[in-house]
Amino acid sequence: MGEIIVAGLGPGSREDITPAVAEALGRADVVVGYKFYFQFIAPLLSEGAECIDTGMRRERERAIEAVRRAEQGKTVVVVSSGDAGIYGMASLVLELAPEGLPVSVLPGISAFQKAAALLGAPVGHDFCVISLSDLLTPWALIERRIEAAASADFVTAVYNPKSDGRYWQLHRLKELFLQVRSPQTPIGLVRQAGREDQRVWTTTLADFDPEQVDMLTIVLIGNSQTYLRGERMITPRGYMAQSAPAAPHPTAPLRLPPIGG
Repeated sequence: MGEIIVAGLGPGSREDITPAVAEALGRADVVVGYKFYFQFIAPLLSEGAECIDTGMRRERERAIEAVRRAEQGKTVVVVSSGDAGIYGMASLVLELAPEGLPVSVLPGISAFQKAAALLGAPVGHDFCVISLSDLLTPWALIERRIEAAASADFVTAVYNPKSDGRYWQLHRLKELFLQVRSPQTPIGLVRQAGREDQRVWTTTLADFDPEQVDMLTIVLIGNSQTYLRGERMITPRGYMAQSAPAAPHPTAPLRLPPIGG
């Protein structure tokens, strides 16, 4: 019996591949993934390692092939961009792997983490990540999640914001956020994070133009405390306010002044 290692390659730069993932790639007999990723990892593979491309949108076939090769005694690395557990292959491989087949998951730097670092510190407080792809999730459910994130004041990272056949959803997200958020809410955008033609820019919710975004763009929407300092997007954690008088804890009884006092 071999093993399967599900590995996150990071957003695209070889410098962002973790040492643990590099070590796993170096001892892999078989690497299974989308062929676009192979260009980033070729120098890390041992001589004779086999790369298997199943094409886009064939994740199930990819996982089945990985299981088949591992059952033949091979060390198989299944690669995903970013982190393999965030919209990656980890859950599918674990679902399909038979009992007793060793499967491990190695984390990687997710695209929203790379984008956040390039923007400054936009996820310094509570945040959520939402994908606008409705290939596997009904749009009605995605819209409910958008409404919840907006009303709960989460910093929100948006994956899969737009494609040729799916263009209006990002406009709808903007509408929903404007219903409960200030038009001056900062937004950060990063296209091709960590790659040669990387682009980083900021705007506000009111001025945000979804037409400037494509599938290679990560959108980060700040919360009510997020602000811009020059080109840096900052969401404070609250440390700077520690010297201010503390507000009563929500569960603590209120101390009301005496009547007539």
